[in-house]
Amino acid sequence: MNVKFFATVAALGALVACNNANMKPQQGYIGPSRIQIADGKMTPEVLLSLGRLSDPQLSPDGKTILYGVSYTDIAENRSVRNLYTIAVEGGDPVPLTLDGKSIASARWSPDGESIFFLQGGQLFQAPYKDGKLGERTCLTDIPGGIDDYALSPDGGQVMYVVNVHSAVEVPSDTDPLLDKAQAYATEDLMYRHWDHWMTEIPHTCIAPLGNGVIQNGLDILGGEDVKFQLPNGPFPDIADLAWSPDGRYIAYACKKLEGKQYAFSTNTCIYLYCPLTGETTQVTSEGGYDTHPVWSPDGTRLAWLSMERDGYEADKVRLMVADVVYTQEDEGQTGNPAVENIRDVTASFKYNADGPVWADDGRSLYFAALAEGVQGIFNVIPEEEPVIVRLTSDNLWFDFGSPFGILQDGTILTTYASMDFPTELVAVNDNAVRQITFENEPILSQLDKHETEARMVRTVDGEDMLTWVLFPPQFDASKTYPAIEICLGGPQGTLSQGWSYRWNYMLMCHQGYVVVLPNRRGTTAFGQPWCEQISGDYVGLNMQDYLSAAKMIKAEPYISGVAACGASYGGYSVYYLAGIHGDVYDCFVAHAGIFNEEHMYMTTEEMWFPNWDNGGLHEYAFEEGQTGPAGDGVTFGGIKQGGSPWSDLPKARRHYAGSPHKLVQNWHTPILCIHGGSDFRVPYDEGMAAFNAAQMMGVPSKLIVFPEENHWILKPQNALYWHRSYFGWLDRWMK
Repeated sequence: MNVKFFATVAALGALVACNNANMKPQQGYIGPSRIQIADGKMTPEVLLSLGRLSDPQLSPDGKTILYGVSYTDIAENRSVRNLYTIAVEGGDPVPLTLDGKSIASARWSPDGESIFFLQGGQLFQAPYKDGKLGERTCLTDIPGGIDDYALSPDGGQVMYVVNVHSAVEVPSDTDPLLDKAQAYATEDLMYRHWDHWMTEIPHTCIAPLGNGVIQNGLDILGGEDVKFQLPNGPFPDIADLAWSPDGRYIAYACKKLEGKQYAFSTNTCIYLYCPLTGETTQVTSEGGYDTHPVWSPDGTRLAWLSMERDGYEADKVRLMVADVVYTQEDEGQTGNPAVENIRDVTASFKYNADGPVWADDGRSLYFAALAEGVQGIFNVIPEEEPVIVRLTSDNLWFDFGSPFGILQDGTILTTYASMDFPTELVAVNDNAVRQITFENEPILSQLDKHETEARMVRTVDGEDMLTWVLFPPQFDASKTYPAIEICLGGPQGTLSQGWSYRWNYMLMCHQGYVVVLPNRRGTTAFGQPWCEQISGDYVGLNMQDYLSAAKMIKAEPYISGVAACGASYGGYSVYYLAGIHGDVYDCFVAHAGIFNEEHMYMTTEEMWFPNWDNGGLHEYAFEEGQTGPAGDGVTFGGIKQGGSPWSDLPKARRHYAGSPHKLVQNWHTPILCIHGGSDFRVPYDEGMAAFNAAQMMGVPSKLIVFPEENHWILKPQNALYWHRSYFGWLDRWMK
């Protein structure tokens, strides 16, 4: 490996001294890598050396952007995130902190004269002047710490997320002397989620600022005895709560269900809450996910994201707008306003909306959407006949994030990334893109360039499928190269121009592979019919899409062989393709894949997902001739379970009959099985079972289990080992 690291604290201290002579790195500080690359080749070590920019915030005067960057030390097996500012016009970034402990959720005060942030689970405030932070003040002393927070518009209040005890019992609940015993007891579902046992759940509290250190606040849900989650898990997001512009009300999204009902439903509703009176008003009722409420600047309209169908987590994401009607004079009002005239302003828009932001004048909304393979920014005027305009060209091969600021001249401040570089800050105006930060340019500029093509592959049923193809640097069509076909997870998702620190396609092509990325049935950037086709048809057209893309690239004279690799549903795809491909593929890699669909249904946690996608399709899409819902043969224990192994629905029966574990007698291709031991979405014994089956069939195979990792591989040294093992297996069988 022809790279060198220069990352000592002393060297980094000298680096930042020119920006702020009074700042000195604290013990444990990790700063920008000084890696040098001699041969122009991207490696896992280079990937992990990149800075990870996140969470930009525009200052109240519209002149400065506050953001964080996380840097990694592989030897110490940890990362640290610190804060920076940069002028909207660009220039040199200014480090605000050089801490040895990560800082998160940095926010400007309403007057721009101080900055709030989280560190060590507590909320801090520090004055900001002349590009520097002053002495910090700790504002909270919350047992167990704070997960996230949001300031009221006037800065006088804060709502913050804490964890409270759930219905899952631990030994000390029955006997305080059993404080050293470790066990979990439950009499209902949702006792674990993603990667943690549900002994605690998130609640959101409110407290005034300026009255001393906050030790407890007003629980919006009414106290620890309420077992609903706010924000919703498994990754609570404060964006599901929003202060009204006058600070009198809070709009929030909550799934007010528990146990089995929670596990099988996605019915998350929007509510209005008045801290002064404690009154709560329900805005939406039936349906699926309603999330991310945002108030118009004058408080007269409320927008949010919504899915129509309960139980279907990949339903079209609509952008809803409603009028907020105040029934009394504003002054002295105590009751909650009415929310009326709810309408879908993206009804004519075929793509999913994301990250809505009101324009300053309140006349329109900006939002992001994946459309035809790349994520762009759109604007909608929510009148009777909404007008939607794309603001970023579909010819730009970038994924743009949601806007975080709109300047007076209409310039949109946002982020972008691609398969060739991670997130950077940009300004967009009339399709002109001006990059503001160049966080990783010193490293990326040392790497050799490669080419990417967008190909349309004809599917078995005559459709055109967007397929990205990446070629190695210095590609020579007169030579031969192995290819990697990427099987997408989800199953609903998109292979777009995003950047990943796990499935990094630039890294793969730099190892000498042609990388093939088919946007098969089930991907979300091509309209709802293309997305929905995969539900109830895992063993059908999307698998043929993979085979079509593999045969397309294999027909090229410069391809020596093809490997299929994927995670989650992509891992399922690998296991299934291993049983049907014949001799199309030469090697397989499955990470966190589903192997036994029957076992998976009875061991995963979010039951709405397999219940819908395994052929049940809830009550909205019964097979022809089926009745519903009472006595329909798919309702068991009071819960509709049309996608269960015991369902009578034809699609469900077909689905389980085609489970990958029933095709192992056809396996003959080398396969690597990887899994995280703390993965509760796809439990790790799925990977063990696949490996054991391969071993018993005499198939060359390898198993890697990361005991402390979940559905992803997050720790730096584990990530490095993952990459080395991945490429080691591919090189062994493909080169």
